[in-house]
Amino acid sequence: MDEYVQLLADLTEAGALGEEWRGAFERAPRSAFIPDTVWAPDDDAPTGYERVTKADAPDAWWSLVNTDGVVVTQVDDGRADGPGIATSSASMPSLVATMLRHLDVRDGHKVLDVGTGTGWTSALLCGRLGDDRVTTVEVDPAIAAEAALRLAAAGFAPERVVGDGLAGWSCAAPYDRIHSTAAVRRVPSAWIEQTRPGGIIVTPWGTPYANAGLLHLMVGRPGEPSHGRFVANVSFMWMRAQRPHAVVEPVGVSDHRGPSAMDPELALEDVNAAFAIGLRVPGVRYEHVWDDADPSGTYRMQLSDGAGSWASVRHTAWDAEDAVHQSGARRLWDEITSARLWWLEEGKPDLHRFGVTIALDGAQSVWLDDSGNPVA
Repeated sequence: MDEYVQLLADLTEAGALGEEWRGAFERAPRSAFIPDTVWAPDDDAPTGYERVTKADAPDAWWSLVNTDGVVVTQVDDGRADGPGIATSSASMPSLVATMLRHLDVRDGHKVLDVGTGTGWTSALLCGRLGDDRVTTVEVDPAIAAEAALRLAAAGFAPERVVGDGLAGWSCAAPYDRIHSTAAVRRVPSAWIEQTRPGGIIVTPWGTPYANAGLLHLMVGRPGEPSHGRFVANVSFMWMRAQRPHAVVEPVGVSDHRGPSAMDPELALEDVNAAFAIGLRVPGVRYEHVWDDADPSGTYRMQLSDGAGSWASVRHTAWDAEDAVHQSGARRLWDEITSARLWWLEEGKPDLHRFGVTIALDGAQSVWLDDSGNPVA
């Protein structure tokens, strides 16, 4: 516990944890909500993760829990035969504190917590507002059941729901605040409808290309749209129903080949470039691949829109005549190059300059600096 006390002191000194939340963090220590079995990154493991148990490796377990880092609590949706993809986690304490600060709760507020996970955030909200002011929704029944046990053991009793967080929970609506710990590509209409006018929604938001923004959305008054800005650089796991498609190279499809007009490194120059590019290339996801026999010579970026268009660009000799392969209705690498040029022409805006408007019919538009300047 001494390590956790020091962590809270560090977060307070850094300005991440304010006095209005300090008491809740003290009453709900993170360790009370972390499962006895977690996963730590391990490049030598077949799946990329090493299992760490509290019983067999207590020092390693406590080190993960009481530091300002992510703790992976589930891989492959709980399947034993998966590829080793993290599917649930306990977020960094500094990020949890940041999101709760942006939620801007007041005494008496009702909050919907989307994505119960370990139950820690739900406990913090209960510690700040009271059990009867918090409803939490979790899509995974196994995760929800374990969170219920840990919440009860720690003395917290929010209303718990097992279901799709994208649908919210209308039975307890309206809410003053909605807090999501899973990323969305589109803000669900249900969240808008279940939030009081003037209320706030805080959620990770991104594109398949760059899952990077924390959206602070103010719900509009009756007859008015909702507006919000991106207030921080965050990366969360996707809502399960909004997970991007896999990047699959087409077989037996003719492609267009040519040189690249841009060094592929610049396509991910920094988070601001990636975020802006993602806004301009709808539906496009990337991955890096290589051939084990010659990793440096074959390292390449592959792109797909999930609708038949695909591209690949080689990092070595990227301006050679055969460096870029593109197929399908869209020329995805050309779109990436054009999107980055737009970002440069706009003065390299960082993600804080972008925002979102949700119209009354649920239509979502993203803009730069103000709602009158939509991102095409």
